[in-house]
Amino acid sequence: MSTTMAQPDDLDRALGYLRAMEERDLERAKGFLHPNFAMVFPGNRRMVDLAVLVAWSRTRYRFVRKSFDETDLGIDRHGRKVVMLSGRLSGEWLDGTAFAGIRYVDRFILQDGLLLEQHIWNDLAEAMHIAPR
Repeated sequence: MSTTMAQPDDLDRALGYLRAMEERDLERAKGFLHPNFAMVFPGNRRMVDLAVLVAWSRTRYRFVRKSFDETDLGIDRHGRKVVMLSGRLSGEWLDGTAFAGIRYVDRFILQDGLLLEQHIWNDLAEAMHIAPR
């Protein structure tokens, strides 16, 4: 376990993973992940398989992109490296309607130089309820 704050290469790892996921290049995305990687979504929805995530997302939107407003590098109370990213989501709903400006925060925990956990918070579900249909 590390007691050193996350470094710029840890940020690059998180950004590389997110870009690979946007491109649906799951094999490249897996290269950034620890064998015990887990994603935790709002409502404590936990996923460990990227293909399951992609299938689930297809029931919500056609695609989504992330813009980055802020990045923070740190260490958590357990001495693990942490990368925090925040910004805005844009994309397209299932009916082809565009969306933009939806807030999100991603918090990555790293172990052995790989992404161990991704905690995701966003307003996507709220935006889905108010989007015109």
